[in-house]
Amino acid sequence: MGDQSVPVWVLADDRAGNVSQALGVAEALDLPFAIKTIRYDRWAKLPNLLRGAGLIGIEAESRAALAPPWPRLVIAAGRRTAPVARWIKRQSGAHLAQIMDPGGPGRDDFDLIAIPAHDRPHPAANVIEIVGAPHRVGPARLAEEAKRWESAFAALPHPRIAVIVGGATRQRPFPVAMAEELGRRVADLAAAAQGSVLLTTSRRTGEPQSQALAARLPEPRWLHLYGQPGDNPYFGFLALADAIVVTGDSVSMCCEACAAPAPVFIWSPPGWVAPKHERLHRLLYERGLARPLESVADLSPWPRPRLDAAFDIAAALRQRIGPLT
Repeated sequence: MGDQSVPVWVLADDRAGNVSQALGVAEALDLPFAIKTIRYDRWAKLPNLLRGAGLIGIEAESRAALAPPWPRLVIAAGRRTAPVARWIKRQSGAHLAQIMDPGGPGRDDFDLIAIPAHDRPHPAANVIEIVGAPHRVGPARLAEEAKRWESAFAALPHPRIAVIVGGATRQRPFPVAMAEELGRRVADLAAAAQGSVLLTTSRRTGEPQSQALAARLPEPRWLHLYGQPGDNPYFGFLALADAIVVTGDSVSMCCEACAAPAPVFIWSPPGWVAPKHERLHRLLYERGLARPLESVADLSPWPRPRLDAAFDIAAALRQRIGPLT
């Protein structure tokens, strides 16, 4: 949205995942909001203790955009935006909502800090625990994507098994043998169900891994490998799949999958993901939001709630700070 007088600002820096989480909360509030782009200079590497409640580390163009009329609420995510949010509060008295731990100093400046339970937050009056991460996969988005993609997938038989693949992280590789193992597992399930497979891979998957995985998936299928031309059908998969298999290396992918109506199965071989991801998986299993792919013989659905941390944060904000209009 534009820069007119609006009740909510979203601080959007260079961390796309963080920005998506903040936008998810803004959209869940169902209020007009403005996106304030935050670009950093070399001084942004300073710790927040030195940056304080100020604009150290922020480029001039971004500074200039932080001007009246001020909002009533600022939503941001990640530690590097915290000094900017605190500075805005000093100028305007705006309420502050921060996703993930902002670190110190100045934690008391935030009206609400939403921290995933798998990050083991320290209790405080302004801290709420959330399950997973907020996202932008709401019912309206799913309905829109279903309408957009239903004709494209019309020839694919049910059950349609969406396979959403991340890949290597900084400390944990995703070897070709692992991709082949996932492909064999999905192929067996698809054959037993006499269904079809919808595959999308990511930048972290790797070209050899994507090809090895695709080679093991039977027809009928729909493949969207990272880097190929055309629109990514990711959200269409979430909207129209009858079952979703998602790799466990991404908090966002697991949580977005759990916002979809289909049953969710997380593929995460022992020892592959970081401990915090393992904690998230356990929490999703305990809440009945997902099941481990390794332990299932078929992809039958079960009654389960829809995961929407953005909605939960929006509800907590309304309760704490009242109406923003």
